[in-house]
Parts: sequence; structure tokens; C-alpha cells
Amino acid sequence: MTIVWVLIAIVIVGLGYIRLAPSDPTQWHVTPQSDVDKDLKFGVVRVIETGPGGLGQFDAIASASVRTTVLAGSVGEGMVTYVTRSKMMGFPDYTTAQQNGDTLRIFGRLRFGRSDLGVNKQRVERWLGQMQL
Repeated sequence: MTIVWVLIAIVIVGLGYIRLAPSDPTQWHVTPQSDVDKDLKFGVVRVIETGPGGLGQFDAIASASVRTTVLAGSVGEGMVTYVTRSKMMGFPDYTTAQQNGDTLRIFGRLRFGRSDLGVNKQRVERWLGQMQL
């Protein structure tokens, strides 16, 4: 019975860490480094020609999304990183969007685990689908 309580305690501590671990902007607020779309095991990169107002549109959509907050940056700075937490477990995913001229680069990725099961791709494509391009 002691082993069961120890395992329960480990699970609770692990879930608490996932929900409460601080997000370091120096680690997650980084410039997307790709010039082409990429589907990754841990996330997604999208490169879109939006015109100069793309980041503003993207920011309005991302900021209005449930369980999503701004970690760092702003539209005025030309780059914003968002944290979106999963509904059930509170797992954080990070999405960085950077405007460079008419090009909007977006990098969505997980923090914990080895695969995001396509969640970041779905989120980024849903947000892009709401934009008026």
C-alpha cells in the first residue's frame, strides 16, 4: 500500500510541476529560424506572406484564444510568444510569431514530451485560418 501512495504522490508532484513551472522568456521567446513550412514531431513552422499587418491580425486571434497568454514580446516589437495550456493537464505549448516585412513566421512547439500529436499544427492552422489574408 505504501508503494501506491508513493506513486500517487509522484504523479501529483509531476502534474504540479507541469502547471507551475516558470516559463523563461530567454528560452522560449526566440526567432523562428525557417523560411519554409515544416511539420515537426514536437511542433510546426509556418511561413506566410501576410503583408505588414499580419502579426497584428495573428496577435488579435491568438490573444483571444482560451488558455492562451502572452509570454513575451509585442506587435510593436515585431515578435510575440504565446503560452497555450492544454485543458485537462495544463501542459504548456509555446507559439512564437515574428513579422519580417511582409512575411509572418510562426513556430509552435511543446515543452514537455517527445510528440505533440499534431496539437500545435492544428492550433496554428486554426489561427491562420481565421486571418483575413
